[in-house]
Amino acid sequence: MSFPLAVTIQAQDQPPSPSAARILLLPRKIVSGERATLAVLDVGGRLTPGVTVQFSNGDQLKTDPTGRGLFVAPLNSDKLYASIEGRPGRVSTTVLTATESPLNSLEVAQVTRFVSLSDRLEITGHGFCGDADANHVTFDNKPGFVLAASPAYLAVIPPADVHPGPSQVQVTCGQKSYQPFIVVLVELALEASSVPLSPGEHRTLTVRVKGVPAKVTLEARNLAPDIAEVQGGPAVRTISTGGPDNTAKFELTGKKRGNFVISIRLVSPPTPPHY
Repeated sequence: MSFPLAVTIQAQDQPPSPSAARILLLPRKIVSGERATLAVLDVGGRLTPGVTVQFSNGDQLKTDPTGRGLFVAPLNSDKLYASIEGRPGRVSTTVLTATESPLNSLEVAQVTRFVSLSDRLEITGHGFCGDADANHVTFDNKPGFVLAASPAYLAVIPPADVHPGPSQVQVTCGQKSYQPFIVVLVELALEASSVPLSPGEHRTLTVRVKGVPAKVTLEARNLAPDIAEVQGGPAVRTISTGGPDNTAKFELTGKKRGNFVISIRLVSPPTPPHY
């Protein structure tokens, strides 16, 4: 059993092998001729160094010891595609011009309003630093970790020592900054037996949503479809009950005896920042 598919940021004596790379996090928007940072994760959400990433324009890079990689956006492309070497599938990013994404001022246009403590806050706008570590993003004055970045996009993991509930976020890049805005940090707690499933056995997974009384959307992805079937398909979305006892439920059926692996994520569409 696995819950959720969180991003793990820590010093590791033995970091994941490059062959374990499964998830490529590419900024959704990049700016022509400007630097940007991507990240590569294994299935457990651990940043993965030494992974070769190939781009549709012929460029390639290897992730550094932090599991991230710095690259320069092409000058003459509307779309750029990237993939992990040796793995199927690719992800895309939109290439903006400097006119579409001004660099001389910093502005936040949209953010993910509800953010899981184990997932990332996504921020779009302009004037951010393409080098991830050159950005400073704080949650109630505590620094988050910038996974991926471009002048038009940031993906940030909340700090480990913050609590669920409203949090004031501040974004700066060098001397540029933007007024603080509010996001709601959400903790997802799983209530389910960890006993291996048996063929034909039905089991309910209950996810308790802490930090917000509003109804939120959760998505469950089945990462071990040979062991269990999630009612509704390999990727199922449901809306929580809302209220003081805010929960959501997913139904599983065993296919063969073993440990099921389910990734559960909070789904929050981007909105203009709240102040």
